[in-house]
Amino acid sequence: MKNNLTLIFNIILGIAIIVLFVLVLTKKSGQEYQKEVASTDSCYSKLPIAYVNIDSLLLGYQFAKDANETLIKEQEDSRLTINTKARQLQNEMGEFQRKLENNAFLSRQRAEDEQARLIKKQQDLEELDAKLTQQLMQKQQKISEELRDTINLVLKIYNTDKQYQLILSNSMNDNILYADKTYDITNEVIDLLNKRFAAKK
Repeated sequence: MKNNLTLIFNIILGIAIIVLFVLVLTKKSGQEYQKEVASTDSCYSKLPIAYVNIDSLLLGYQFAKDANETLIKEQEDSRLTINTKARQLQNEMGEFQRKLENNAFLSRQRAEDEQARLIKKQQDLEELDAKLTQQLMQKQQKISEELRDTINLVLKIYNTDKQYQLILSNSMNDNILYADKTYDITNEVIDLLNKRFAAKK
């Protein structure tokens, strides 16, 4: 009976030691797991990337707004010039047609000379239209290059402190379908661009 009691006591003691050992190991591995999760979370809580919303930047950057207004005004002026000359030419062609129908020209040579003059005037108008369009396109390209260079320079200056590994551009959610607002540096970049632009004036 005494032997049985000792045996039962030893079995209970062995089970208690095993349970204690398992509890200690589980607690230790749980703490290590929590540490790993915490370190992983801190690594990925904020990645070294950011993005700039280009649409908002173009609406907020004063240089872009001024340049856009200048281009629109020049485009309207060009259109007005071409439309005015086109109306004038149309009136002259209408007058020529009426004279031709009423035999108002003194000679056939005078009618042919007038027709040649109107054709030349039409060609000149088409050339002027092409020239003004080309000038507008060149100016727009120059402004786009200035804008790109300015933004790139400001981003380099901005990033000396921020230390981003990657800065993306986003336009109408084309490149980034979803991003947390903490990665959006658009307003900070616009502020810096406008400060530099105002200082140059």
